[in-house]
Order: sequence, then C-alpha cells, then structure tokens
Amino acid sequence: MSALETMMPPVKRAAVNGVELAYYEVGPREGVPVIFCHGFPELAFSWRHQLKAFEAAGRWAIAPDQRGYGLSSKPAAVTDYDLAHLAGDMIGLLDHLGLEKAIFAGHDWGGIVTWQLPLMYPDRIAGVIGLNTPLIPRAPADPIAIMRNRFGPDMYIVWFQTPGDADATLGKDPDKTMRFFMRKPATSGITAGATPPEGGSTFAFKDLLNAWDPADTSNQLLTPEELDAFVESFRAGGFTGPINWYRNFTRNWEAAEGLPARIDGIPCLMITAELDAVLPPSAAEHMPALIGDLETHMIKGSGHWTQQEKPAEVNQLILDWLGRRFPK
Repeated sequence: MSALETMMPPVKRAAVNGVELAYYEVGPREGVPVIFCHGFPELAFSWRHQLKAFEAAGRWAIAPDQRGYGLSSKPAAVTDYDLAHLAGDMIGLLDHLGLEKAIFAGHDWGGIVTWQLPLMYPDRIAGVIGLNTPLIPRAPADPIAIMRNRFGPDMYIVWFQTPGDADATLGKDPDKTMRFFMRKPATSGITAGATPPEGGSTFAFKDLLNAWDPADTSNQLLTPEELDAFVESFRAGGFTGPINWYRNFTRNWEAAEGLPARIDGIPCLMITAELDAVLPPSAAEHMPALIGDLETHMIKGSGHWTQQEKPAEVNQLILDWLGRRFPK
C-alpha cells in the first residue's frame, strides 16, 4: 500500500465550482472545521501530520487536493487557475459540506488563497491560519514586472510565466524535482532577500535544479514512502496545473483593485518559520497593521515545509489557538 493510503483517511470527492475536488476528512462533524490548503508543489498529503493530530484531538479537519493537483480536476485553461476560481473552489467546498463558515489554514500558495478568502467572502470565514505565507498587501504595480526587476528574468515565478518551459523542466524527472524541493533548509541554495548575482537571477530554480546532483541525499525531508506519494502524483498529473496558479499573478493583481485591504472581526493566527528562505519571518512584520485580531508565532529551526518539518510544533500552536478561540 502507498503512503497516501496508509497515512491519509479515505479520499472523498466533491463537485464544486465546475471541477471535482478530492478531499480528506477526519474528526467528528462538530463545531467549526479547519480546511487545510496546501501550496506548491504539494498535495493534501502535506497535511497528513495535522490530520492525524486533529483526529486524535477530536477536532474536525478537511484537506483538499486543490485544482490542478493530485486527484482533483486539472482544467486546461490558464485563466481557470486565478484567485477567483481558487477561492471559489473553497467556498464551493463549504457549500458541499453544508457549512456556513470554516476556519481556513494555508501554507505557501494555499496561504495566498486563505488570506484572500476573508477579503472576498468575509461572511463565510470563521478564522484564518497562515503558515509561512503572510497577508500580502496589493502591490503598487504589476507584481511580475516588480519581480523581474528585483530578482531577474530567471527568478522562478518570472520563469513560470513562459508557457511550457517550466512544466517540461520540472516534469522531466519528478523524482529529482521533488527531492530537490523537499529538503530541509541547510541545502536550499537560496537566501531570503538576496540580490541577483551579476547578470543572473535570485531564486533561479531552473539553474539550481539543473546543477543539483540527484545522488545528494543530505537534508532530505521525506521518507522514501512519503516521497513516492508526491512523485507518483506529479508523474501522473504533471506540473502544468500547479504552475498555472503562478501564471495568474498579473490577472489576480488587476482583479484585486477593489478588495478591502484590512481584515477585521475575524480571529487570525500567523505562524512563521525561522529558516524559510522564500517566506522569511520578516515578510510578516507588516501584518499587525492590517489585521485587527492577530496572534503571531515563529517556529525555530524550520525551513519552508513547516507543517512537514516541525509537525509537533505546528500542531501544538494550531490546536492551542483553536482551544482558546474556538473551544469545542
């Protein structure tokens, strides 16, 4: 049996918002559930440790494979992956479950979706938990242009804008790709806020991936069985859907012009990771000015994959906060 079968509850499916989402559910259907939103390149499987802890604590939790990922639908059009669709999927999941509200927890790209939800659908959101990804204010100009200017043309988000290129590069050897990404921080090869090398780019994952020796087993985060769950999923589904999330940065920026800039009246928890090179704790320093009800914690010694690197610490912080703000 695969790790997906042994470490996750049975998969369920929901027809929502024009797609089918696969999701995993634990705990009694009581109180306000937490819906865990994964990032790139991940799966609902990334939240396996949290689902297990929630089940043990008698807490209701749900983790979907989001559109483009895992066992969920993978629409062809790039525009099917903008925030209107991604947020709409989560509201559709609430409707499918017969819920008025839920608490949303998001990591990496899932955090962008999660922080967007109270701005777009404040009446459907009971609380927000951000893991690594802060609430990011709307940029003063097209974010892709800003990133190209600041980090260079091969910075991974800028590189992702070219149709087909990154899809083929990451998909050529999913085992190498996932082992390259899913490492503890000591070998990440990137530094937060770094300026591009002369004539080069910061966060140039294409170059870093090509240069990385797949025989290097140091600082691997996952067991071979856990790695296989990711590798087989991306081997089957490819990287185009996930990368299409990034191809809507400009579109999302344009659409966000009329949205509120603050979150008030909704309890929020922000958990940062000390050693995350892409989303360092400093990226969240502005948040108290934008959120009326915010609690913040930092997990020491963790890189980017915090819920998998430091599951006990993440689980304790989330369950403690829920116990105080959303008691059973």
